[in-house]
Amino acid sequence: MSEQTIQNLTDSEHEDARVSDLMSEALGVFRPDMTVAETVEELRELTRSAMITYCYVTEADGRLVGVVVMRDMLLATPETRLDAIMLKDPYYFEERMELDEALKAAVGRHYPVYPVCDAGGHLKGLIRGEELFRNQAIEISAQSGKMVGVDKEERLTTPLSRSLKLRHPWLQINLVTAFVAAAVVGMFEHTLAELVILAVFLPVMAGQTGNTGCQALAVTLRGMTLGELRPELVGRLIAKEGLLGLCNGALVGVTAGIGMAVYAISQGEAAPWLMGAVVFVAMTVSCTVAGIAGALIPLTLKRLGADPATASSIFLTTASDVASMGIFLSLSTILLL
Repeated sequence: MSEQTIQNLTDSEHEDARVSDLMSEALGVFRPDMTVAETVEELRELTRSAMITYCYVTEADGRLVGVVVMRDMLLATPETRLDAIMLKDPYYFEERMELDEALKAAVGRHYPVYPVCDAGGHLKGLIRGEELFRNQAIEISAQSGKMVGVDKEERLTTPLSRSLKLRHPWLQINLVTAFVAAAVVGMFEHTLAELVILAVFLPVMAGQTGNTGCQALAVTLRGMTLGELRPELVGRLIAKEGLLGLCNGALVGVTAGIGMAVYAISQGEAAPWLMGAVVFVAMTVSCTVAGIAGALIPLTLKRLGADPATASSIFLTTASDVASMGIFLSLSTILLL
């Protein structure tokens, strides 16, 4: 992919990249009534300046009707017409098709070259599979940045003012969502004043819950990027991530609960094992919530018409913090005071 092509793609801040952005000139185009011998003569000239993978067969008006594989042409007799050996009704991309949709369609095909046609099936150009997957690599590499509000068009050489403009709005949103989590903690100020030991475990709860949600988020985004997440699998994904959160939360909760009990005993607390039980239950429930949230957040963003990767972790962090701290402090208020 040329530097200019990459720049054209990354400069499309307000427009979705389409197949036509990567399309090259259609070469190796022939008529159905041409013979193998005539086609080979023309190919000899074409291959001096270009690499030809397939022969494309079009009608006089440019409508694509077939594709000829080189192996079939090699095995055919010189007088055989192309319409006798061509693969009819070949798959093609529409030129206005979005690139992410084209990538999903290409995952199960792996053709070296794809024809590009207009809505009427008229051949407009070609796009190589390697260009598609190179673009996919750019999308995947940008995903980790987009999850925290770093736009995919930002590069190492992006000017400071441009980077500030791209990043700062998401930091303001993050600040607002952080206030939400702080408000939850503020609601239990009396509980923390009575049981100061709980404050030690708030970062533990938030950290483990956040990591659980991020795992679910990463798997969901990967499935969406590769086109693996079909509509009929959405419910199964959410259920799986919720169950994984439950299992992981319970296993981690046992360790954290024992840690809380041991620490409470060392501090001379009155009910150390009850505190450990509170940590265990809170960790199990909050990790379950975080797993479900990690799957739901990108799906919700996509349904709302937004980029599912954009700042997903900001919203996930808020959800996991509110769940972990809210559940932990609520149980502590009910059972320990």
